[in-house]
Amino acid sequence: MSSNIFWHETVLSKTERQKQKGHQSAILWFTGLSGSGKSTLANAVERKLYERKVHSYLLDGDNIRHGLNKDLGFSDQDRQENIRRIGEVAKLFVDAAVVVLTAFISPFREDREQVRELVPEGEFIEIYVKCSLEECERRDPKGLYEKARAGKIPFFTGISSPYEEPSAPDLIIETDRLTLEESVDQVVKYLESRSII
Repeated sequence: MSSNIFWHETVLSKTERQKQKGHQSAILWFTGLSGSGKSTLANAVERKLYERKVHSYLLDGDNIRHGLNKDLGFSDQDRQENIRRIGEVAKLFVDAAVVVLTAFISPFREDREQVRELVPEGEFIEIYVKCSLEECERRDPKGLYEKARAGKIPFFTGISSPYEEPSAPDLIIETDRLTLEESVDQVVKYLESRSII
C-alpha cells in the first residue's frame, strides 16, 4: 500500500446511522454448493427484511462477477480474491448501517474467516446453506454440474475443486429438508434473537 494513502474518518458514526435506520447492521454470509439455494434463500430473506422496513442489500455471486470482479476467473487464487473484494464491499455496507446479504459459494474456510475479521464480533453471520451434492446436481438450475462432469468447466466446486464446510457456522439451513418459507423463518428468528432486527 502506498505511504501517500491515509484513512479519513467520517463525520457520521456507524452507531448514528444504525440509530437513524432503527436496526443493527450485519453481514449475512450465505455459503454452500452451487444449487444449494443460496441466492433463492438470500432473496427471500431480503424480501422479508424489506417488508419489516429493514435497510438491506443483496450481493450475489454471478452479479458481482458481471462488474466488480469480471477480471477474475475460478482458480483458487481468483476465488480468494473474489471473496476478499466482496468482504471489503460488505464491510462498507455494514458501516452504512445496512444488513448486507451475500450469496457466494465461498468454498474456503480461511477466506470466510478473513471476512469475519473485517467487522466487529457479531456482525458477520455465517449461514451454511446445507444441501447434499446429489440434490444440488439434481436441481442443477444452471446446467453447471452436467458441464463439470463432462470436463467442460474446470475448478468446479464439489466436483473438481473442494468445498470446505463451515466448521462452526452461526446458522445451518438444510434446504433439502426445509421449505423456502421454513428456511426464511429460521434466518429471521435468528436475527431477532441477536437483536439485529
